[in-house]
Amino acid sequence: MHRQGPNTETGGGTQPRKWRPGELDAGFPIVGREDFSDTTFRLDIDHPVMAKAARPGQFVIVVMHDHSERIPLTIADFDRDKGTVTLVVQAVGKSTCEMQQLCHPGVALYGMVGPMGLPSHVSGAKKVICIGGGLGVAPIFPQARAFKEGGAYVIGVVGFRNRDLIFWEDKFRQCCDELIICTDDGSAGIKGLVTKGIEQAIEQHSDIDEVIAIGPPIMMKACAETTRPHGIKTVVSLNPIMVDGTGMCGGCRVKIGDRIMFACVDGPDFDGHDVDFDDLMNRLRRFKEEEHLALAHWKENCRRPGQERS
Repeated sequence: MHRQGPNTETGGGTQPRKWRPGELDAGFPIVGREDFSDTTFRLDIDHPVMAKAARPGQFVIVVMHDHSERIPLTIADFDRDKGTVTLVVQAVGKSTCEMQQLCHPGVALYGMVGPMGLPSHVSGAKKVICIGGGLGVAPIFPQARAFKEGGAYVIGVVGFRNRDLIFWEDKFRQCCDELIICTDDGSAGIKGLVTKGIEQAIEQHSDIDEVIAIGPPIMMKACAETTRPHGIKTVVSLNPIMVDGTGMCGGCRVKIGDRIMFACVDGPDFDGHDVDFDDLMNRLRRFKEEEHLALAHWKENCRRPGQERS
C-alpha cells in the first residue's frame, strides 16, 4: 500500500537517471517491473543493504529524481539473496503517475531511504488471519510469510474489485494454509468485502489468536469492527499523509485511544480497536483539491520528451 503525501509539486521534466552496470553513484537501479493492471505495478530495486535490513511492516521513502517529492511506500517484499526490495505502487496522484511513466528497468531512483517505521511484531500466535484489500494485498504478504515461518496456521483473506485485478495469488498460496479471495463483483472467490472472508474464517475456526489487516482506512475500520465482538486482537497498518518519515513534520499524527501518535515512528502498526479511523480519513482528505490540481497540471504540461499532446 503506498503512503503518499499531498501531490502538490507541479514541476516536471526531470527523469530518473539512466543506470549502467558498474556505476557506483547512479542511485538505486530498478531491475524489474511487472504491471498488474492499468494503474498498479511492481518495481524491484537493487539495494542489498536494505534488503538485508528490511522487516515485514516497514516502509521506505522514494525520491524519483532531483526535483521529485518524497514518496512513502510500504515494502511489499524483499529478497536477501538477490539483494532486492520490492514495492507495489498504484498510480493515483501526480508523483505515482510519474513513477508509472518513468520507472522501468534501466533507470535508477535518485534516492530511497529506509527501512523506516517499526517492524511488525510477529507474535507467537498459533493461528492468524492476514487480510489485504486492494493495494494492501502487497504489504500483507511479508507478514503472512513471517507468521508461517514462525510456525503459525495462516489464513489469508485478500480482496479486489474484480478478477482482473488479482495479483500474487500464487505467492499467497505458498505461505497460507487457507486463502480466501473476495471480489466486489463475485467474478472470483466470495462475492463481497473482505469482512465476509473474516466472518467465514471465524465461523470455521474458533481459535483465531490475531488478525492483521492492511488496506484503505474504511476497509481496516470494517475489519476492526468485525473482530471487535469476538475480542480478537486486530492490528492495522495506517497510511496517513507523511512528509519526512522521522517524526519531525507531524503530518502523520493519528489518534490512538486518548493518545496522539506518529505513524512514521510509533507505527505504522496499531491496535485497530483503538484507532480513530474517522479522524484518519478526514486528514487524508485535507489536500484533495491540491492533489487534483497537481495531477491535472502534470498531465497537461509534463510529458515525455517528444510526446505529442493528445
